[in-house]
Amino acid sequence: MFDKEGRVSPNLLKTMADAIRHRGPDDEGFYVSGPVGLGFRRLSIIDLSGGHQPLSNEDNTVWIIFNGEIYNYQELRVELLAKGHAFRTKSDTEVIVHLYEEYGADCVLRLRGMFAFAIWDSLKKTLLLARDRVGIKPLYYYHHKDFLSFGSEVKALLVDPEVKRVVDPATIDRFLSFYYVPGENTLLRDIYKLQPGHYLVAKDGRFEVRCYWDLDFSRVMDATKKDGLDRQLLDLLEETTKLHMISDVPIGVLLSGGVDSVAMLSFAVGKTDKSISSYTIGFSSNNVVDERPFARLAAEKFGSKHHEISLSPIEFRDFLPSYVWYMEDPICEPPAIALYYVSKLASQDVKVLISGEGGDEAFAGYPNYRNFLMLENLKSILGPLSGHLGIIISAVGRALSSPLLKKYGPLMGMDLESYYYSRSSTPLHFFNREFVKFYTKDFARSISKEGSQSVIHECMKKGSEYGALEKMLYVDTKTWLPDDLLIKADKMTMANSVELRVPFLDHKVLEFAASLPRNQKVRGWKTKYLAKKALRNRVPKEILGRPKAGFPVPYESWLRKDLRNWLRDILFDRRTLDRGYFEKSCLEFIFSENLRSGEYSKEIFSLAVLELWHREFLEGEGIAPTPIPSGRGPIAVG
Repeated sequence: MFDKEGRVSPNLLKTMADAIRHRGPDDEGFYVSGPVGLGFRRLSIIDLSGGHQPLSNEDNTVWIIFNGEIYNYQELRVELLAKGHAFRTKSDTEVIVHLYEEYGADCVLRLRGMFAFAIWDSLKKTLLLARDRVGIKPLYYYHHKDFLSFGSEVKALLVDPEVKRVVDPATIDRFLSFYYVPGENTLLRDIYKLQPGHYLVAKDGRFEVRCYWDLDFSRVMDATKKDGLDRQLLDLLEETTKLHMISDVPIGVLLSGGVDSVAMLSFAVGKTDKSISSYTIGFSSNNVVDERPFARLAAEKFGSKHHEISLSPIEFRDFLPSYVWYMEDPICEPPAIALYYVSKLASQDVKVLISGEGGDEAFAGYPNYRNFLMLENLKSILGPLSGHLGIIISAVGRALSSPLLKKYGPLMGMDLESYYYSRSSTPLHFFNREFVKFYTKDFARSISKEGSQSVIHECMKKGSEYGALEKMLYVDTKTWLPDDLLIKADKMTMANSVELRVPFLDHKVLEFAASLPRNQKVRGWKTKYLAKKALRNRVPKEILGRPKAGFPVPYESWLRKDLRNWLRDILFDRRTLDRGYFEKSCLEFIFSENLRSGEYSKEIFSLAVLELWHREFLEGEGIAPTPIPSGRGPIAVG
């Protein structure tokens, strides 16, 4: 923390760090001096004996706590040694300290990796907080007129009694609009997420947040450079995977049985002198695809030592309070629970997992990209007739009970900025369509739908010169990816003291993908065109052509059958209803309709998660840590 009055309590600092012990069970460290206090919990991966934090420069004037991995640290170390810097450790953490001495806050531009860190410069009396380019590692902060507190997780901030737990109604609506919370806000007022690609500088009781990196789709490569793109991509993936394999502990691969994770396994093999283990989870259910046969196929082909588990509806239900406590941001992400259990399995063998996360956002792998692009092309051909055709298509969809026609028909009369919120949400889903009926009058008056949607519209505005596909990719990279997928990836693996690495989200890979012509991403009905072309001789054909699944969970069926009574008890409990957010009659409608048809599974799951969030973070139920009574202090970024 950064306290202008210098009220830093070592006791509170220790308790705050203990609140996130799961993120670093191997070691702890603290630094308190004047207005600043730094606390750290360490998961030892590189330089096991010498990487203790907080860590300083040669004369102890610059101190750092750092969570993540810098993959080009060895290259940077050589450069810094040549400039005269002296190193006491072999850790990547110390590289950041000396890089800061050379370049100040611009040191972030030289880093290749995932990171969240805090640097205290005692000579300049300046605190620097920084987060990696795409938000692989989280960083939260609480701003008070007298102090700035920060940490890897919100729960560490909340053990401080001076951090008030006040719910922001507007953010509740934002969550229900998107099924996650895009942007800098959290559900608690005055607690914010430092945005990806940003750093914060605090000095003299004031702070400023600045953007240092953004993904640029305007620099499309020259036509003369298009030859051999598949070879260029393979070389880039070889390089980034090799860098991501740097570790002093064993590494495994999270294997979903899809293209991206199998590709990562293929690149990982041979880049370590240790055996590679792979891990997957599956379900014997008619409602979802069982990933295990495809994962076994990949494991056999590439020679990994394979492990797998399955998940029962009772295990799913019993973990939900812990899911909410670990995730902190309410997110409608049932596959995250599967990720928790499979990373728990992996934690028996490894501390690091490689994942294929991000390949679809980089290279346009989701069907929505293709479908919405075709819709935009059709609208441009039809011009003013689009809206009329949309009415006809919608009517036909209702008559034929066609989900596809009912989904896309109404969009014919809307522009892309109006309907593309993210791939998980549209203005037509229930909470956006029927919020006037669903919300109580008092709650409806406290929120603004325009405010909830402003995050996406701001992204669209920044990408106003981009084409339709590029706009969608930009929005998802700035919102859906960091605020849903990467929160899930980090929180569920770190809950088991396992670090997840995502080579597809190396910023050089993302910049290469952004520079590709559109037809190298979506070509006709084919999505992720170049990536699949490049991987055709590496990934088995049985996997290359299958649709994306990614640890699917049969939660829709479970909500209607195995968990129906539990859900009823949660959603219609007097505490839930007395919060004053929702009309009971409308809640009863979607609950009964979901039992009948399964149409409102996302809504029901989201509402259950929201109520559990209130109980965990406002009422202190379950496993939430108990706040200590007094004192001030910072929180470890680690």
